[in-house]
Amino acid sequence: MRTPGQTPTPPVLMLAPWPESLLAFRRIWSRVTPLGRVVAIDMPGFGHSDQHRTELIAPDAMGGFLSRLIDEWGLGAPHVVGPDVGTAAALFLAAAAPDRVTSLTVGGGAVRYPIDVGGALKDVIEAPDLDVVRGLDARTNIGYAVEPAAGADSEPEVHEDYVSAYDLGRFAESARFVRHYPVQNPVLRDLLPTITTPVQVVAGKGDELVPWSNNQFLADHLPHCEAHRLDAGHFAWEEASEEYARLTVDWISGGYQRVAA
Repeated sequence: MRTPGQTPTPPVLMLAPWPESLLAFRRIWSRVTPLGRVVAIDMPGFGHSDQHRTELIAPDAMGGFLSRLIDEWGLGAPHVVGPDVGTAAALFLAAAAPDRVTSLTVGGGAVRYPIDVGGALKDVIEAPDLDVVRGLDARTNIGYAVEPAAGADSEPEVHEDYVSAYDLGRFAESARFVRHYPVQNPVLRDLLPTITTPVQVVAGKGDELVPWSNNQFLADHLPHCEAHRLDAGHFAWEEASEEYARLTVDWISGGYQRVAA
């Protein structure tokens, strides 16, 4: 909270991960909201958002969308928290519009080039076309994927929210985003050294879908960056929510200045 005479903390813009929804932040929300204005969104094509504008479901296009959203919603230059697919979108935003963002907290996104991914994510990226992805049993596959983050028995409402967000063909449409990685990751690689925004990378060291090499790639190429390995798998923001929240709050509260230019 701000006391009289203090400079107000920039807003926080949180980007929900894939294949989840805004509920992915349920365990850290109460830790972040005391910082000031906090806005969380399902980016176009993800969660329960609109999927009609398929041209936005790509990392570079999403970065441009976020820039416009920040302007239209009067967010100034927010701290962006973007795990998973939010990683590439936030980095493209920072590269193209550094004045639109104060800092980034990212990680768990498959941004490395050459690409290093595993499991179902590898299958989706390498599928010959979207028809193959459309043929998958999305409800079963997503239910299995999100079980470590929101169990069908332990948190049935959250589990169903995630699964329903990508049912009825929505998973294949959202997969357009990661299928752009083979073309856009080399572009992002060349942009990383030019990004002046402070970046915190937070991810699980046991992530089998998006191995740590992706996070190390960012740490090695971003000029103003620090990285944190959590004792978690892919869904670190839920599996290690206490540590994820602590790092995020510390960073937004001024920690980002440690690596600022």
